[in-house]
Amino acid sequence: MSTATISAADINKLRQATGAGMMDCRKALTETNGDFEAAIDWLRKQGQKVAAKRSDREAKEGVVIAKTTADNKTGIVVCVSCETDFVSKNADFVAFGQSIADAAIANNVKSLDELNAAKAGGSTVADLVNDKLASIGEKIGITKFERIDAPYVASYIHGAYRIGVLVGLSKEAAEVGKDVAMQIAALNPVAVDAASVPASVIAREKDIIVELMKQDPKMAGKTDEMLAKIAEGKMGAFFKEQTLTAQAFVKDGSKSVGDYLKESGDVKVTEFKRVALG
Repeated sequence: MSTATISAADINKLRQATGAGMMDCRKALTETNGDFEAAIDWLRKQGQKVAAKRSDREAKEGVVIAKTTADNKTGIVVCVSCETDFVSKNADFVAFGQSIADAAIANNVKSLDELNAAKAGGSTVADLVNDKLASIGEKIGITKFERIDAPYVASYIHGAYRIGVLVGLSKEAAEVGKDVAMQIAALNPVAVDAASVPASVIAREKDIIVELMKQDPKMAGKTDEMLAKIAEGKMGAFFKEQTLTAQAFVKDGSKSVGDYLKESGDVKVTEFKRVALG
């Protein structure tokens, strides 16, 4: 994207995602040739406290439904989006979202494409979505689908269907699953633990830390090698804040989530999914 094609809508999207000012967003997009994710990193490298990009920012309004099979071995979460909160808060639209989730469970679907092709009441889910679009007069669609299979899966819906969470556990532990799901909804960790953080995320964070240190007068004269070593040390704070098991447990800040899991019968979190609106 060239500078000339950066629109007011692009700038507003970046503002909504980061909370940064309009002029800063315009400059960030200009400096990165309109690359949205790179623009977020550009803002962070300027020292602005902005949120890292999350794919769940794409849906503006709608409902997020999380459900599990009766045996709690499989869980799904779907986001059915719409244009306005007037529609998303309507009981009929919530029920429609529930019916889509039910179809996903009933048909044992494993992807968004499979869900759209699945049957529900004699029609495909895709046809039901089109029918609902016609009756409501707003653009709607299934914008997110996630699935977890594990020895035990807990599901949790936070707020007015705005966040849905699935947690895969190593064994049956309903109360633990609920507590951990609430933690994930509240603090939005990037991974279960430090070992499961993608290498690309780690590299990105280190790059931002190094860039900020280069702008710090106290770091003047330090070589790139020294800065890289310091950044390595600073990553500990990132892992503590952004990985599930290292986070302080929201129900008891004196222990970590990892401590809580160990005390609860050495339950392990195999994976989690979090889908959110807004």
